[in-house]
Amino acid sequence: MWNEIESAKREDIEKIQLKRLKEVVSRVYHLSPFYREKFEKLGITPDDIKTLKDIQKLPFTKKQDLRDNYPFGLFTVPMSEVVRIHSSSGTTGKPTVVGYTKHDMDVWNEVMMRTYAMADVTSKDVVHNAYGYGLFTGGLGFHEAAQKMGATIVPASGGFTDRQLMLMRDFGATILCCTPSFALHLAEVARKEGPEFRRDYKLRAGFFGAEPTSEGMRKEVAKVWDIEYYEVYGLSEIIGPGVSCSCNKGRGLHINEDHFYPEIIDPKTGEVLPDGEEGELVITTLTKQALPIIRYRTGDITRLYKEPCACGRTFVRMESVSGRADDMLIINGVNVFPSQIEHVIAENEGVTLNYQIVADKKGYLDKLEIIVEVDENVMQSEYDSIKKRLQHDFLNNLYINANVILVEPGKIERSMGKAKRIIDKRP
Repeated sequence: MWNEIESAKREDIEKIQLKRLKEVVSRVYHLSPFYREKFEKLGITPDDIKTLKDIQKLPFTKKQDLRDNYPFGLFTVPMSEVVRIHSSSGTTGKPTVVGYTKHDMDVWNEVMMRTYAMADVTSKDVVHNAYGYGLFTGGLGFHEAAQKMGATIVPASGGFTDRQLMLMRDFGATILCCTPSFALHLAEVARKEGPEFRRDYKLRAGFFGAEPTSEGMRKEVAKVWDIEYYEVYGLSEIIGPGVSCSCNKGRGLHINEDHFYPEIIDPKTGEVLPDGEEGELVITTLTKQALPIIRYRTGDITRLYKEPCACGRTFVRMESVSGRADDMLIINGVNVFPSQIEHVIAENEGVTLNYQIVADKKGYLDKLEIIVEVDENVMQSEYDSIKKRLQHDFLNNLYINANVILVEPGKIERSMGKAKRIIDKRP
């Protein structure tokens, strides 16, 4: 454990949260015209926040609010105090821009050092960081904290698979940081060296995130590399990676709730749901200075539970994100997430976790195709039985009629970062 706050009593954690919640509400009320206007429309002032439950009186913030205030309209410090800027790619319009003060960077490094501590990372470790560097928060988010802990950091960034594998071997990487889909791609290429390829690598653990994954995917990554799998959750609007991370003792990801206050809401009504119920994750930053955010709707679907973990940490845990509210597919009235489809694929033999989901229309009805690569040892004569078994499992487990198309290994284009799983052709 990196910090004693991670195992504090629930009442002590909530005292810290309430103090910091009052501070951040006062901060945005007095320093952010955007929030001041929102508060005034609701008839709210900082004096109305007397308990943690009073957070429900506050307005939600959405990604579009950041775009509408591009680039620095939501900052609550002068630019002279901003020491770093990150942003999204802006593929759907203006990018979302986030800024950090020196204090914010200290917070980010603190939560990322807690993340690395989950795997007992020390100065003896070589951390191979294959997250993309640049304006994306992943690469630099993992970089500085490892360096501060004394570990050797290899800033490999994304892409260049053969070169990544060479560096991992030659530099003796013990920790791998990348998306889970890229970890599988690395293993797929490394396996061409022979079935015993792992003996050339010293990996013992990996930190994986940036895309929703099924339990099957997590097990496959851990198995193929023979490592401990640590799941990391974060988003740039809140801070970047480090909002939460899994341990190796219990299920779920520990949220650093002394810095990030979590809620679960009904994505349709906005109503706060009890612990244990699935819904959309909402996060309030409690300690951010440059870009404090109140009740940010992440769009990620998960659930929370507060039972203490076997590892000794008492922070609330979140389940692995099952999908994004805006990634959910509705196929002829049936709701399904890509991670659910992935789980069915993972439970079947003869196929890999390289797949794509193609949604289209046939007349008035939705048509779903699921393209899946077979294992390299599968014979053509086995395709028909595998296809029928997958289609049966999709129908019985997810209640969707899907046309499964099996393709040879390597036919689906590989991603060097987040995997592109969904192609929706519907008008």
